[in-house]
Amino acid sequence: MKKIAVFADVQNLYYTVRQAYGCHFNYSAFWAGIAREGEIVEAYAYAIDRGDARQQQFQQILRNLGFTVKLKPYIQRADGSAKGDWDVGITIDILDAAPRVDEVVLASGDGDFDLLLQRIIERDGVQAVAYGVPGLTAGALIRSASRYVPIEGALLLRN
Repeated sequence: MKKIAVFADVQNLYYTVRQAYGCHFNYSAFWAGIAREGEIVEAYAYAIDRGDARQQQFQQILRNLGFTVKLKPYIQRADGSAKGDWDVGITIDILDAAPRVDEVVLASGDGDFDLLLQRIIERDGVQAVAYGVPGLTAGALIRSASRYVPIEGALLLRN
């Protein structure tokens, strides 16, 4: 059975799905779809911790699905801007996991990950699957992936 590692960029998914569809990403459908293709041996969800109750409830839902939730504190700068970026953490975890699995699944439309996917495909011989919102996923990321899965249909959680 194919071994799969899953990496979900929660902030990217939240904002791109909300912008494109006005709803939320369906993590349960995402998990179920991947689990049909092989054994999920590692799964991480990267989020920003604002400490509010609704967010903590959501993080528990992710844990119940099987994700290890990694949190960074929300940082509000003096100029009003905010910081909360997991790109380096996601990259390190994917580079570490790729030699142990057959497939890496990255749920993010962030084009900064294009070189990462190229590297693990070349170095580790893994399949690299990118999930992203059509029109909001970087073309470079789509081209770098072994397979691109558009976030639409069952992957949307409509109220």
